[in-house]
Formats: sequence, structure tokens, C-alpha cells
Amino acid sequence: MKTKFAGGIDIALKLPPHQFEETVIFYRDVIGLKQITEKGTAIGFEFGPVNLWIDVASGISQAELWLELFTDNFSEAAKYLRDAGVVRCDAIEPLAEGFRGGWIISPANIVHMVREPDAW
Repeated sequence: MKTKFAGGIDIALKLPPHQFEETVIFYRDVIGLKQITEKGTAIGFEFGPVNLWIDVASGISQAELWLELFTDNFSEAAKYLRDAGVVRCDAIEPLAEGFRGGWIISPANIVHMVREPDAW
């Protein structure tokens, strides 16, 4: 069976600290997106059919957009991606032990979380 991937529901906008507050104000107050409040201190907005999460990322100088892919079986997907020469970058952000997912980077240097839909 061929490994399948589908677009996920989360987009992460990683920002240097000096751009964070103005960006939150932009999406919340200027654009008027509905803020997601059930995730504790995380800052998120309903962005059409997906969620836009805004995170501070110390050590970067410009914004980065991170995407999410779903797969039914992360172990099989990880092997498929490895065999295809896709670079894993799990050190970029820690994930909980036992989490059924990981980080990859595209040839255009876009970070993607690849995970099972119920990996959390």
C-alpha cells in the first residue's frame, strides 16, 4: 500500500520576538480573525478551514511559515520519506515522547510536521 499524505489543519507562523506582538494585533484587531482560546497560552486564530498559530521563536531574524501534513501511519510515512531522500529535522522543536509524528524540511526549506491525525 502506498503511503498517503493530506494537508493538516494547523499552520504555524514562527516569529522573532520583535515581530510577535504587532503580528498578534494585526490578525486579532486589524483583520478581525476569531482567536482560539481553548489551547491555554498558545496564540491561535481561525484561518478559514485551518488554524493559524503564532509562536515566538528566539534565534530567528525573520518570520518562518511551518505547515502540517497528516498520514495514517507515521512509522510507514517516515520510512517512505527517508527512502525518498527527505531530510528529517526533529531537533528543530521538541515533541512529546510517544508522539506519532516528526519534523521534515522541504527542498525550499519549509518545515513540515508530519503526524497521525490523533498524534497528540
